[in-house]
Amino acid sequence: MRTMKVSQLAREAGINLETMRYYERIGLMPKPKRQESRYRYYDESDLARVRFIVRSKELGFTLKETKELLSMRIDSETICEAMKELALRKVADIRTRIKDLESIASHLQSLANQCTDGEMSIEECPIVNALDEGWKKVETL
Repeated sequence: MRTMKVSQLAREAGINLETMRYYERIGLMPKPKRQESRYRYYDESDLARVRFIVRSKELGFTLKETKELLSMRIDSETICEAMKELALRKVADIRTRIKDLESIASHLQSLANQCTDGEMSIEECPIVNALDEGWKKVETL
């Protein structure tokens, strides 16, 4: 069986070494095995697990959701329907975030359209004023 050090595992998984260590700290990755020399080492199953984590992040799952996916993945009692439900909840969440981002983009575009070509001072700038209004609201809370 092939073994690797944490730096090699991180490189092969396409993540930063500190990210790998973070995954260990928060329990996404199990405590590494140790050789007689006391060096930590990882094997192909660890690499597969890290890649699973990376792919779940690419699909928009949070680290908390990824923990749930991992526990479902290793539980032989889990049925595909459970994974489907989790995926559909994520799709609904993504669609909500898309609507929110479209609203933000529309508002920002509207503010940008109110700016004239080099004629307004920074104090008159609609973007700055909108940002200042938000800041003033926070200050008064």
